[in-house]
Amino acid sequence: MELTQATVSDLLAQLGPWDGYMYLPGDLDPHDLTDRLSGRYGAPRTLVLDGFTDPTLGESRGSALLQPFGERAVTIRAWAWGDRWVGTGTARDGEDIVRPVLVVAQREMPEPLAVAADQDVDWMERLIRITGWTHPARRPDVDWAEMESRLGTALPRDYTRMVETFGEGAFDGFLTLHQEPWTWRREDGLLSWAGTEHKDLYCWRAEGDDPDRWPVVVRSFDGEELSFDCQAAEFVCRILVDPYHPYTMARFFDTHWFMNYGEAD
Repeated sequence: MELTQATVSDLLAQLGPWDGYMYLPGDLDPHDLTDRLSGRYGAPRTLVLDGFTDPTLGESRGSALLQPFGERAVTIRAWAWGDRWVGTGTARDGEDIVRPVLVVAQREMPEPLAVAADQDVDWMERLIRITGWTHPARRPDVDWAEMESRLGTALPRDYTRMVETFGEGAFDGFLTLHQEPWTWRREDGLLSWAGTEHKDLYCWRAEGDDPDRWPVVVRSFDGEELSFDCQAAEFVCRILVDPYHPYTMARFFDTHWFMNYGEAD
């Protein structure tokens, strides 16, 4: 079976928008299918490897993908993509033959929590919940002391947690998280921590001794600036879920995820 991105799209369309699975021809290379899905959805999570299921697997980590196969799953890797789980790998069919498979399942998205004015919120935990993030920390060993020494400033803690947790990638496949602040607007007092494909820069106004109190500044592609009195993680949460935010992504995406560009688990 010749595999192209168009072929993959056709197969996914055959499965429909909700729960579905199919066994694929034996001459299809399951690694090729995994690579092509990774090109669309980022790094996958391994649910089953050589017949052994991840012991931490649960509903929030894609267990619905294994229901059609039971104990017949051999290797299954999965992606969280909006309100859908997508999985591929190999499983034994009714004649006990190991064959490539493609499977999809509905993904339950947690509702963002309302926040009272006097509520102390861990915005990183809320961001993890909004995106349905289930992977282990992608970059837990970043040498922040070396980076901060090189930059000449400490960095906001919520930003360092974002990089450690999510690693290299983009929220909703659109808002790219810089792995190190960009300094090319430093003469304007700005450090950029993220950007979009529309060439908007999401920055801090790096003034004062406490980085955790730096406001977020959006520098748009046409040079206009708009400031927000909040931290980076709170800003991302709000643009993901608030359809009335000036830089909302909620009007374009009903559910939210982080596309990781790194290696698979």
